[in-house]
Amino acid sequence: MQAAPPVPIEIEEGTESETRIHVATPWQLMWWRFLRHRVAVVSAFIIACFYLVAIFCEFIAPGDPEHIDGAHRYVPPQTISFVDAHGRLTFHPGVYGLSPHRDPNTLRLTYTTDPTKWYPIYFFTQGPPYRLWGLIPSNLHLFGLGPEAQDQPFYLLGTDRLGRDMLSRIIYGARISLSIGLVGVALSLLLGIILGGISGYYGGTPDLVIQRLIEFIRSMPTIPLWLALAAALPPKWPPEYVYFGITVILSLVGWTRLAREVRGRFIALREEDFVLAARLAGSSEWRIIWRHMVPSFLSHIIAVITLAIPGMILSETSLSFLGLGLRPPVISWGVLLQDAQNVQTVALYPWLLLPGVAVVVVILAFNFMGDGLRDAADPYGR
Repeated sequence: MQAAPPVPIEIEEGTESETRIHVATPWQLMWWRFLRHRVAVVSAFIIACFYLVAIFCEFIAPGDPEHIDGAHRYVPPQTISFVDAHGRLTFHPGVYGLSPHRDPNTLRLTYTTDPTKWYPIYFFTQGPPYRLWGLIPSNLHLFGLGPEAQDQPFYLLGTDRLGRDMLSRIIYGARISLSIGLVGVALSLLLGIILGGISGYYGGTPDLVIQRLIEFIRSMPTIPLWLALAAALPPKWPPEYVYFGITVILSLVGWTRLAREVRGRFIALREEDFVLAARLAGSSEWRIIWRHMVPSFLSHIIAVITLAIPGMILSETSLSFLGLGLRPPVISWGVLLQDAQNVQTVALYPWLLLPGVAVVVVILAFNFMGDGLRDAADPYGR
């Protein structure tokens, strides 16, 4: 007797993808939804590139940011050319030489490109010595002119009033400006979660005291408060102490918003079933807070942090620009923008505003990435 042929099983279209979504963890759902936000993904890539530049600034910078070249002050940005001195097209990038001229009427020093001199740009070439992270001695740079043109000016973004390379100074400034945002937000996160958690979980008198403190801080004008606290720093402090002091100041001002959001979440979660189950299981209150309640909205905290970092960077830049934050010889984007305070200087040498362009790009990238993370923090939303 012949066996009946097997009946084909029809699988509904989309069943596999729906099953994959139903069994996914909240972190997987958040990641998948974040990847659908194209602008946020591109912004995250830009931010990652900036932080790589900040981490390896000694290697990426083509020169010494503190080197003073008195013969080449206020040099405009050099243009990369693929045409050599003989007029031949080449696939190797290079720069033309500079010819200084002084205006007989204004005595202003100007520079013109000399097409008869062309110097190729090499990658992974030797340059000024440095110590990577202050520990590893080296003279290898990501790019620069060859050994045959070591005495030739190489300023892709021009120079400042002392003849210092603007590109190298912007790259070095990224380390301070970007790290102060991370350190400041980390301290604000710690204060916000602890004080906001105590306020929302316990209620009563602790909640009353913490909320009045938050209202007092938020009622004060932000910029005058920053100026007053920054002016309280001793002017003779070394740069490391000033850096730490500015970070603490920004953290003391910026924790209030996160604390209120954490408080609201704790009020909503403290009566949930999983919190009651943890209490019945004999868990301590600190274990309930840190092992059960905080992880339940950790994705939301990440989104809030991402949106708070730009505020920290802007605060440091503003204080340093006004001369009340970081001071030379520390290199940050705010310190570099101090040279752009004079309108006449900006009109004559607009490349001094390039550190502000870096600030704008980073702030926009953080905001777009924060929007993507905020949308992805609710993976079950549509």
